[in-house]
Amino acid sequence: MLATMHTSLPDFDMPNEEQVHLAAESFRLLSDPTRIKILWALLQGESNVACLAELADAAPTAVSQHLAKLRLAGLVKGRREGTFVYYSAADEHVRRLLTQGLYHADHIDRGEGSLTATGPA
Repeated sequence: MLATMHTSLPDFDMPNEEQVHLAAESFRLLSDPTRIKILWALLQGESNVACLAELADAAPTAVSQHLAKLRLAGLVKGRREGTFVYYSAADEHVRRLLTQGLYHADHIDRGEGSLTATGPA
C-alpha cells in the first residue's frame, strides 16, 4: 500500500481533518479577487467600508458582504467607533498567507509572461 511508504518516513505528519477543512475554507474565501484587494488594503492599515470600496473598485455593499465573510472566517477583525466600523487584518498569519499567495502568483511560469504583485512583502 502506498500510504505505508509515507508513514514510514521520519517526521511524516498529515494534518487532521479539521485543519484540512479550515485551511480549505480560508483558501476558498481568498479565491475572490475583490477579497484579495480588500485584505491587501487592510494589511496596510485599518480602514472603513467606503475607503475599501474605493481601493477595491467595488460597491460598498459588496465590500460589506465580503468583509462579513472574511470576519466569520477569522481573517478580518472590526473595531467600532461610534457609528463607524474600522476593519483590519486579523493577524500576522493573514499577511504571510496573502504575501505568499501573491509571491507565488508572481512566479508562475505560464509561458505568456509573468503576473506581477505589487506592494510590501
